[in-house]
Amino acid sequence: MSRTVSNTLATRDQTPTGLMQQYKGDFTQVLPTHIKPDQWVRVATGLLRRNQDLAGAAQRNPGSFLAAMLDCARLGLEPGDTYHLVPIGGEIVGITDYTGLVELMYRSGAVSTVIAQVVYAADEFVWQPGVTERPQHTANWFGDRGEMVGAYAYVVFKDGATSDVVVRSRAEIEKVRAVSKTAKSSSSPWNQWPDRMWKKTVLRELAKTVPTSAEFRNLQQSAAPASAPQLPPPPAADPDTGEVIDAELEPEGGWSAADGTA
Repeated sequence: MSRTVSNTLATRDQTPTGLMQQYKGDFTQVLPTHIKPDQWVRVATGLLRRNQDLAGAAQRNPGSFLAAMLDCARLGLEPGDTYHLVPIGGEIVGITDYTGLVELMYRSGAVSTVIAQVVYAADEFVWQPGVTERPQHTANWFGDRGEMVGAYAYVVFKDGATSDVVVRSRAEIEKVRAVSKTAKSSSSPWNQWPDRMWKKTVLRELAKTVPTSAEFRNLQQSAAPASAPQLPPPPAADPDTGEVIDAELEPEGGWSAADGTA
């Protein structure tokens, strides 16, 4: 390598905000067409400026930062809003918010309504599979509803049909939390917004049978651009479903077929 090239690399801005600018072209190639790359990069850099813990972790481990940002770009979600960047154990973990999953379902063009709710002990909840098409859920929405006891999710398609209904008890959701890579961290969404994570658990299960963003699926199938090898690889995909695995639901020791979780 020539001295001129070496000097150029040495003076290149290697801060997290600098890296966002360096790789803007790569992010642009995977962002959905409805998102303006310049605006998306500004949102990400603004998040770094507001969150010093995140900026410090990104500086120490730029590979994990870029991998999370690439995943966020592929999904077409907004960092800090529908997609969270959480510093965990020396790396940055990208976490899709439950609202991000809802957005991807609507973006598919096939879904009219997405329903995801937590059921509390004082609520009235009736669900008879094969008898009723949808759960019946009533609650005192502004009173004391007791502790969370379960969650459910389903969608109504544009033709009026109802999808499969996913219903999970507290015990089933706690099993998902038990294998979470991030649940022990105080900054984990499991600890900051447990009701959101309960909704996300049932929405993730629902997403296996409900269409999500068609553009995202096309991006997943397309070949990576020539410059993409400079970026860290995207998150691993489930070998059985091809689904991108969220890091906060990944067991600390990694995944195996025996885990039975998605």
